[in-house]
Amino acid sequence: MPLPSPRPIDPSSAPALRWGVIGTGWIAGRFADALHRHTAQRVVAVAARDLPRTLAFAAAHGIETAVTDRRALLDAVDAVYIAVPHSAHAAVAREAIAAGRHVLVEKPFATSAAEAREVVDDARAAGVLAMEAMWTRYLPQSDVLRQLISDGALGEIHQVVADFGSVAPYDPTGRMWDPALAGGALLDLGVYPVSFASSILGVPERIQASGLVTPDGIDLRATALLGYANGADAVVSTSMVSRTAERAEVIGAAARVDVLPSFFAPTGLRVTRRIGGRNEVEEWRDEAFTERYDGLGYQASALARYVGEGRTESPLHPLDEVVAVLDVIDRIRPQLTVVDPARFQDA
Repeated sequence: MPLPSPRPIDPSSAPALRWGVIGTGWIAGRFADALHRHTAQRVVAVAARDLPRTLAFAAAHGIETAVTDRRALLDAVDAVYIAVPHSAHAAVAREAIAAGRHVLVEKPFATSAAEAREVVDDARAAGVLAMEAMWTRYLPQSDVLRQLISDGALGEIHQVVADFGSVAPYDPTGRMWDPALAGGALLDLGVYPVSFASSILGVPERIQASGLVTPDGIDLRATALLGYANGADAVVSTSMVSRTAERAEVIGAAARVDVLPSFFAPTGLRVTRRIGGRNEVEEWRDEAFTERYDGLGYQASALARYVGEGRTESPLHPLDEVVAVLDVIDRIRPQLTVVDPARFQDA
């Protein structure tokens, strides 16, 4: 049985919006480049506190306006991509929403479920579209996987497995190690496997977790077993002190799907079926781009399409689910064991 073909949004079918980027970090640059290379969307303004750095960012990415005042940016755009540190996501999103702008908020959408709910309530009251920039949801491989599940090709889903771990060298002043900037593995990396499990199985009924957290609340690594009312389960793990395979699996009664590493980026799928006592394997690879982060453009085209359709949230990633994923993270963190971060100074 051939694999279904992906159905990505045609960039030319989405209305061209004027985008503002708030923040000048690495991911903001990749986002701007992806839009300009592969979509009808255009970044027309960038805002950040450091004017020389903001001007340099604008020059590097072909952006006409660079400002330090976010209000000036909001006056000039239709939609805003928010790429500031995690700790400021919610506040900046609420400011943009209050100005009547659509928002694409870099993951994590907020630092907690309660904070995310405030943003969601504001967006719904204002009638603007709010999305988490969980780019994985909008990649072609994710559409292939959704089709396999909806067509029943995998049978009953029994288990989902996903991991994302990397090494952030010990630095108490660095973003990943700073509680004031919402550091830690779960919000920065763990949101990917938790969101992936959510996209397949929904909201878990039970959460059992183990891992390590510093006395000031920086979660270093975590593994969680998520149990669901239908008997399925998910195993999700993350780390900022060790590297993982960055893999994801969806295991069904009739077939298994391996999302090729790194599962959250444009890669591909391998489907294994047991037929007539032997394994039959089919594979699809995403070869659209040579630069993986060019895949960031899919989510921008999706937001523009949804705006054109009059939607106020993504049908592929509803806002209530965004909140529920952060609630899972909120429930994992208190189960972790407190350790002295000094043991990771040589990591």
